[in-house]
Amino acid sequence: MKPTVHDIAAHAGVSLATVDRVLNRRPGVSISTREKVDRAVSELGFVRDVGAANLAKGRVYPLTFIIPSNDNSFMRGLRHALDEAKASSVLERTAIRLVDVPAFDAVALARALDEAVADAPAGIAFVAVDAPDVLAAAERVVAQGIPLVTLVSDLSGAARDHYAGIDNAAAGRTAASLLGRFLGGQAGKVAVLAGSMLVRDHRERCDAFSDAMVRNFPKAQLLPVLEGRDDPGTVEQIIGALFADHADIVGIYSLGAGNRGLVRALEGVAEDKRPVVIAHELTETTRAALQSGLIDAVLNQDAGHEVRSAIRVLKAKADGLPVIAAQERIRIDIFLKDNLP
Repeated sequence: MKPTVHDIAAHAGVSLATVDRVLNRRPGVSISTREKVDRAVSELGFVRDVGAANLAKGRVYPLTFIIPSNDNSFMRGLRHALDEAKASSVLERTAIRLVDVPAFDAVALARALDEAVADAPAGIAFVAVDAPDVLAAAERVVAQGIPLVTLVSDLSGAARDHYAGIDNAAAGRTAASLLGRFLGGQAGKVAVLAGSMLVRDHRERCDAFSDAMVRNFPKAQLLPVLEGRDDPGTVEQIIGALFADHADIVGIYSLGAGNRGLVRALEGVAEDKRPVVIAHELTETTRAALQSGLIDAVLNQDAGHEVRSAIRVLKAKADGLPVIAAQERIRIDIFLKDNLP
């Protein structure tokens, strides 16, 4: 039989109330008594069912998610995943609050993190802008003992408990391998389209892509990185100007969002002049472009998995439980025209 709190109380020679205070780390217990109870827990092999205890007490986890307000397909998918999480909040015992901030705005994001702390949530998840103001705000969150998870894009430094997102360097290397193989040794210019180099996921993808292209496909000439702010209108203008300025574009790696603008620009290019295109996130736009041949491959991350992972981790951290690393690993899916789900 599994040991119970009654067994702990008898083994340590204390009351059930004292055992409860020690297990829940509440004050009012001397150090020597706390050590006796902890020793009894260890010697008896007691494993506390935190979930059952919280369920019995009716505990609810208030969680704050801070995400950029830009209107691109991936962020809409992330919002949809959060709406689904809200819909199951009764079963999950969560109370999810969504906070919008302007995209790529480090000052606004830092302010939102500080304001979230004032509400004393059980945990905070946010899409990071990798900037000093945000790092300082994240450190203030952690200093308050509030679990903190970066979502989709990570933050340099140790001021967070977990990152819920893909390995972006691996994604960049994969994109280079795909684009280089599709080119088949063809020489020409390759453009990289990012949202903003202020976010770590875009920097990591770009750096890994560039390194792999230079090393493995030397005939491809990399152009300076273009930043479209994940805005379809801006992206359409940038890519239109790219084709006007360069007649020998053989490849494009779109590592951010704003692909509606990219597709519109590609539609204006003669079919025999269209480059190989690798993009991110399987959306209605990229799915249709794969089917029509405007895009050759899409690297995808599951926004729903990332949101569910963030929730699991925040709840575990709030309860002082370990995180199951394998369960929280976010995979990179590769979609071609031939294997669309």
